[in-house]
Amino acid sequence: MPSRIANSCETSMQVATPCGEHAGQAAVVGNPIKNIRPILKTPSQLLGKRSLSSSDDDTMDELTADNSTNGARKRQKVEFDLKNIEVHEIGVRSVEEIKTEISKALEGHERGDDEEYDILKDTLSGKQVLRHDDIEDGDPSIPEKRRQELKIYLVALASFTPQLGRSSSGLVKSVLQCEWLGRDDQFAKIYVQFLAALISAQGSCLNPVLSMIVEKFSASRLSDWSVPNFPPVSKEAVQRRLHLALQYLLSVFPAAKAVLGHVVAQKYPFHDDAKRMHLAYVDNMLQLREYAPSIKNEIMDLIVSRLVKIDVEMQMDLEDMDDRVTAMVAMALKSSQENNLEDVDEGDDSDAESVDSDESEEDNEYARVKTAKESIEKMDYILDALFRLYTPHFTDPDSDEAMDVFTDLLAEFSHIILPNLKSRHTQFLIFHFGQQSEQLMDAFCGTCINIAFESSRPPVLQQAASAYLASFVARGAHVPGHIVVKIFEVLGFHLDQMRATYEPTCRGPDVRRYAPYYSLIQALLYIFCFRWQDLVRSVPEDVDKDDLSSYLDQDLEWEPEIKNLLRRNIYCPLNPLKVCSPAIVEQFAKIAHRFRFQYVYPLLEKNKRVRLSQFSSGAYSSGSGLRDLAFDLSDESWQQLDSYFPFDPYQLPVSKHWVESDYLPWRKIPGLDDEDDEDDLDSDNEDDLDDDLDIEEDTATDDEEEAQS
Repeated sequence: MPSRIANSCETSMQVATPCGEHAGQAAVVGNPIKNIRPILKTPSQLLGKRSLSSSDDDTMDELTADNSTNGARKRQKVEFDLKNIEVHEIGVRSVEEIKTEISKALEGHERGDDEEYDILKDTLSGKQVLRHDDIEDGDPSIPEKRRQELKIYLVALASFTPQLGRSSSGLVKSVLQCEWLGRDDQFAKIYVQFLAALISAQGSCLNPVLSMIVEKFSASRLSDWSVPNFPPVSKEAVQRRLHLALQYLLSVFPAAKAVLGHVVAQKYPFHDDAKRMHLAYVDNMLQLREYAPSIKNEIMDLIVSRLVKIDVEMQMDLEDMDDRVTAMVAMALKSSQENNLEDVDEGDDSDAESVDSDESEEDNEYARVKTAKESIEKMDYILDALFRLYTPHFTDPDSDEAMDVFTDLLAEFSHIILPNLKSRHTQFLIFHFGQQSEQLMDAFCGTCINIAFESSRPPVLQQAASAYLASFVARGAHVPGHIVVKIFEVLGFHLDQMRATYEPTCRGPDVRRYAPYYSLIQALLYIFCFRWQDLVRSVPEDVDKDDLSSYLDQDLEWEPEIKNLLRRNIYCPLNPLKVCSPAIVEQFAKIAHRFRFQYVYPLLEKNKRVRLSQFSSGAYSSGSGLRDLAFDLSDESWQQLDSYFPFDPYQLPVSKHWVESDYLPWRKIPGLDDEDDEDDLDSDNEDDLDDDLDIEEDTATDDEEEAQS
């Protein structure tokens, strides 16, 4: 293998002779320069770190290769051996001559004479510089020789790296600006070896070098890396060079790993950058985590946190749109999905925006449509990539590997997703993988319970944890009945404890003072509405479990203490039915009445005459309730809980297939309410993306109508 690599390197250095007749114009010295010192310093000089071992050599032989015809990424061996590069003289200029030129330029720069120094900067930045004798010679092969000669400059400059301190920062900056990804493979190898020599001699260059490499993670189009007069380099080849370079530097400079975590966060695309940049950056980040396990968690935290930010901003933008603009977003998404779905991952030169035109840039309305559409697509494709990334680890959901990965997901959920109440889709990662086994369900439910009942937690997090737990149990299609019963019992126990604490001093319903209590009982009411069948212990013989209407007006036997638990809390002085979301309360009242569970309509009528303001402990301004604070003081609805349950229907068109079988839609009970066919939980709880952006996906309401028909 070494000899084959050396031969290929030697062949790649040859410059074609125009007619094969001009002796000396394209001469290649057959033997390598004998007196060139190794570019990399001795092991003891490598930032005081370990020597380059055989395992480090192996890192230069592996990389992801081109996509196969079906789009799946494969791996194969590639040649990138930095220890077998042979550099030959090109044209009439030797390495020693170029060393002399560099030495004079640096000496002149120290004296304040920057003429040669500036020429050297232009040369090393990749700009083609022709000298007067080149022009007078008129040789058409000179430009090609100059392009190849840049390799010799890098080899020669490596000898001067100890001199490239702060006074030569401009020269170092020029080298880092050189577009090395779009040149030939041998140039890339020489360039990376020079970077290693530079870091070895100038430790302060570590951050700029890593920043230069990571900054190119967002490159996705040919124009981002192409170099004039060089053959086009594919996106896959560019990624291969990027990651081999980074992997090599990490292997010889272990200290770089600590710096890299900060650099990848600093260079992450801004939220309003193009979709293609986000997708390319995330793709490269996911490749980075494969060979940098020490910062794997940092990488995933960064991706998830930026994803949540896009998620939240997208939701806020959609909420501010009127129905017509939201419909335009849906049309743009549909058009993009039909016309450009297969091109998104390829990083083409255009993003095929269905709403793009000269007029759209001037029209604020069309600009809003484009921004919303791009945000949705960013989320969609990044989430799809994360689902694909995690899925292989859950092949055996009861394995230690699955639990380890899920533990990392739980950490991201607790610290990043949970505190962001406007997050709409990112949480479905935990929803999907949390249903893979009962062990994982128990881990997620336990996490939510711990957060919900830790007194040191802010009330808003306690409420959010209760909402997540209730939504997971109610909506999880794979959550078995016995877990539903167990969670109901656990929440009921804590609810009674809260009631016993609050009741002695309670004057009446007060959402600000008793917010955790109200959020907890609302969670129980929500679970009851969706999973009431699992809370029924036995039914009369004439009840058909597949026919929901057969349960109506029957004497059902419920799980022990469920009736008494809800009764003593519903009728206690805290009066939760006055504070909980009216949509959930009304649905609970209907089901409880027709199933002969409880009859709460007299209490609801009485509550119409109760004014929450007379019991309020102060202005509702602490943010402790899960709702929008832009309220009207004449309307007491601001003192009630929102129906916040985070696992509402998932509608993103590309990634939705991951959760389609995980989701339990709202099931209409025929005959429950013949007067109002639209009175169901989903019609009140689904946000704008579900109501207005119906992207070839039936909402829960649609499912009910189909069931009726």
